Amino acid sequence: MARELRIFCSFLIFVGVMHIVTFVVTGEPQVPCYFIFGDSLVDSGNNNKLATAAKANYRPYGIDFPQGITGRFTNGRTVADLIGEFLGFTEFIPPYATATDNEIRTGVNYGSGSAGIREESGSHLGDRISLDRQLNNHVTTISRLSLLQSNKTFTNEYLKKCIYLSNIGSNDYINNYLMPNNYPTRNIYTVDEYAALLVEQYFQQLKMLYDLGARKVAVFGLGQIGCAPAEIARFGTNGKPCVEWINDAVKIFNEKLKSIVNELNNDYPDGKFTFINLTSISAPQGDLPIPSPPCCRVGEDGQCVPNSTPCLLRALSVFYDGFHPTETANTVIATRSYIALSPMDASPYDISHLARL
Repeated sequence: MARELRIFCSFLIFVGVMHIVTFVVTGEPQVPCYFIFGDSLVDSGNNNKLATAAKANYRPYGIDFPQGITGRFTNGRTVADLIGEFLGFTEFIPPYATATDNEIRTGVNYGSGSAGIREESGSHLGDRISLDRQLNNHVTTISRLSLLQSNKTFTNEYLKKCIYLSNIGSNDYINNYLMPNNYPTRNIYTVDEYAALLVEQYFQQLKMLYDLGARKVAVFGLGQIGCAPAEIARFGTNGKPCVEWINDAVKIFNEKLKSIVNELNNDYPDGKFTFINLTSISAPQGDLPIPSPPCCRVGEDGQCVPNSTPCLLRALSVFYDGFHPTETANTVIATRSYIALSPMDASPYDISHLARL
């Protein structure tokens, strides 16, 4: 396993560095604005003042981030941050909780730790901003933009040129379906029924995003949740690298999600939706297992123990805590989302192509 870890991490570093060197963008951003929806994988501080246990506004989170501790659930930049850099934005897109009128012209990050497609997902941890609430917040942002730009028609055309990123759904499994003592869903629905229910709700939410003016939307599938250190510790693997039955459930969801992305493209010819395949991206070595030890010392909740000392070689870790990737892993995800290395990575096109449409 140690040898596999070295091979895997060497690959991560090579891919990440090569893409950063090759595709760093200079000059004006490729699109006028960039809006981010999702959960803790993209949260940049929206949960900081919420009454919730799902917070990352303490060390060792942010230890490698330029601005220090911000509420990002990793050691450095998130996938959304890195994609923003590739799109040419010189400043990080601000969280909705603190975004000023001047800042919202270039976009807003609505992401919220423990949030899900379903309203109740993550509720046992406290408050969170579900996807429905994030969409409502976007309505408010559009109203603010219309007032600032003093021309509703101009604002509508402006919004059509922006990139919209949606990375959500993990908590509908981790903090809902996989917790039958807290939520009834696993006792009510089969794995296939639950995936269908989730995707149908997500379909309606993505249609609402379209109705609000979005025309370039990158929809992220779920990663291999069964390979998260916290899920492995909780469920065991029966000698396998990951919790296979969880990954099988995620696969069903992803297949259905890809289908609705195709359906959205058929229903809305002027809309450009694309599916980002995190399962493909997170397994660049084919059948090689994802190394699972977290970089920081984690508590029972899978998050870093406050003020603990993380591993020194963070660039050689895939997971920072029990659930969230390190900046190195985020770099691979972001770069392969932006410029696909395989036809499996993005369908029908990667984010760099999406920006040019």
